[in-house]
Amino acid sequence: MKPNRKILSTLALGTVIVCLGFSAIFIRWAKVPGTVTSFYRLFFAALILTPFALFRILRQRVHLSWSSLVFPLIAGLFSAIDFATYSVAVNLTTAGTATLLGNAAPLWVALFALLVFREKLHGRFWIGLALTLAGAVLVVGTDFLLHPVFGRGDTLALLSSLFYAGYYLTTQRGRQHLDPLTYVWLATSVTAAGLFIINLAFGNSLTGFPAQTWLIFLTAAIFSQILGYLALAYVLGHLPASVVSPTLLGQPVMTTLLAIPFLHEIPALWQVVGGLLVLAGVFLVHQAHNRASSAHSI
Repeated sequence: MKPNRKILSTLALGTVIVCLGFSAIFIRWAKVPGTVTSFYRLFFAALILTPFALFRILRQRVHLSWSSLVFPLIAGLFSAIDFATYSVAVNLTTAGTATLLGNAAPLWVALFALLVFREKLHGRFWIGLALTLAGAVLVVGTDFLLHPVFGRGDTLALLSSLFYAGYYLTTQRGRQHLDPLTYVWLATSVTAAGLFIINLAFGNSLTGFPAQTWLIFLTAAIFSQILGYLALAYVLGHLPASVVSPTLLGQPVMTTLLAIPFLHEIPALWQVVGGLLVLAGVFLVHQAHNRASSAHSI
């Protein structure tokens, strides 16, 4: 990878972690069913992106064939189920626990990349993944010790990680055919439509909220969805999902840090140690990728 592109990818990954780290915070702040917050986050994001995406498609004559459209369509469906299960889980367990279990995706991504994509994942990668997962568990370890029963919220959060992994893997392939803006717009629109149907099925009201709640919906759309997912789509166009997904285990660490001032959830000492383990694991994962890239370029 070219140096400039490597720097941009690193900055984009940091942007994703911060933007998505706020997801659970926005859901708590909205004080409405999580699926409603997620729907408006996606709906407003799709609405804002529409003129920009159409301008790009018409101006640059982006070719939208079925072979290119199938990936954002599938990714959008995966994302709708991911959002629905995760947003419900956040209100049934702590923000940190839901974010951790919802981000178990790196394990599924790594296994799928190994068994299906036949990616060569070296020992340093697996050590890094193990450190990252162990650190993420420590970050929310207090919750599991205080509430050892694996409840409904925990189950939903873990289920969301499977569909989150599906989004990663589908987007990795889809970005080979479409630019980040067009891809995110299409996937976001499909996800919004899916969440609309899910809310109707749940009987959730989509109107009658105070101005503050609408402002939270809009902020979540701009910050977590548009900025966060455009950055994620950019990164997945330059790095494999098996590298990106472990890195994004920094998200539960970020959520835990943000929960201190915003939700008054204070982390314990071992959660700080867990955060350091996550950083060490992420470093090893990227070291493994860089070594593999160097070996291929020789």
